[in-house]
Amino acid sequence: MGRRREAGMNIGEIARRAGVSRSTVSYALSGKRPVSTATARRINDVIAELGYRPNASARALAEGRTRTFGLAIPPASARLTDVQLEFVASVVEAAAVHDHDVLLSPSGGDHDRSFERIVTGRRVDGVILMEILLADPRVERLSQAGLPFVTIGHVEHPGASSWVDVDYAGLISRCVHHLADLGHQHVVLINRSDELVAAGYGPALRSSAGFFEAADRCGMTAHNVCCADEPAAGLACFEQIRARWPEVTAAVTINEAALPGVQRALHRAALDVPRAFSLTGVIADRLAEDFHPPLTAADVPAGEMARLAVDLLLEQINDPSATPRSAMLAPAITLRSSTGAARRG
Repeated sequence: MGRRREAGMNIGEIARRAGVSRSTVSYALSGKRPVSTATARRINDVIAELGYRPNASARALAEGRTRTFGLAIPPASARLTDVQLEFVASVVEAAAVHDHDVLLSPSGGDHDRSFERIVTGRRVDGVILMEILLADPRVERLSQAGLPFVTIGHVEHPGASSWVDVDYAGLISRCVHHLADLGHQHVVLINRSDELVAAGYGPALRSSAGFFEAADRCGMTAHNVCCADEPAAGLACFEQIRARWPEVTAAVTINEAALPGVQRALHRAALDVPRAFSLTGVIADRLAEDFHPPLTAADVPAGEMARLAVDLLLEQINDPSATPRSAMLAPAITLRSSTGAARRG
């Protein structure tokens, strides 16, 4: 019998040659149940003799799993921002550590059929959802389907679900207090787009609530402006702020995609940062470092959030009876060079 034929032999052939059942071979390959040392050695000897390499499909069959996660990307955005792309890359990397693949799927709007195929197609063992709305129909759908899932972000009433999020309200509040300590009295929040706010996007609404609550406690005059996720919108947004509220001396933002435009607007207005204007917010550290001057910010820990989400999803997959867990992260505000004392007069 030739080596080529032997290399293609299946689990049944390995079981026959090793004198064990197919299920025993499956357990030995997957580690799902313990197999005696002698039996495992016999199976491994046959595998070595045949030159057998279990492919992904065979292993999935042996385990009763696909070893694939679904990752549902934003429901209300035309393109991914840099931070969102970092989340995607980090989830893929974290899944690979556990020898899992990631199936990327758009969701929401015109992409409902794609998301439904993820839910009903038995192509994934569980789902990670990004960019969560306060009332998110995707969360309801997954709960009804009984498919394990974890959200990056959390709905208004998460109930018995697993999620990982950043404390946007608390972090924005700390940014406002930082500006108040520097003597700023007139501040503005550069938020996400009108569409996301109208859709009930969690970070945007929680940031706004934390912003106004903190400004009120500090006796500051506060304004909120929605801005599309693109540089051109950032430029137009900042020029609008200058025209409507020239007394504003500082801004807080969660809109990293608009930052390049905001920077151009500051340069065009000849506003020196931080002597004439201060800027801070909740932003990925790479973008904060790329700003000129480097941005004082609470750095979004995308990599840590992705790893936690994968760990929580694996917990559910491995033990469906496990109690769901959540993690609210509150990274420290990194003081860089974009905030300073309020200008006088």
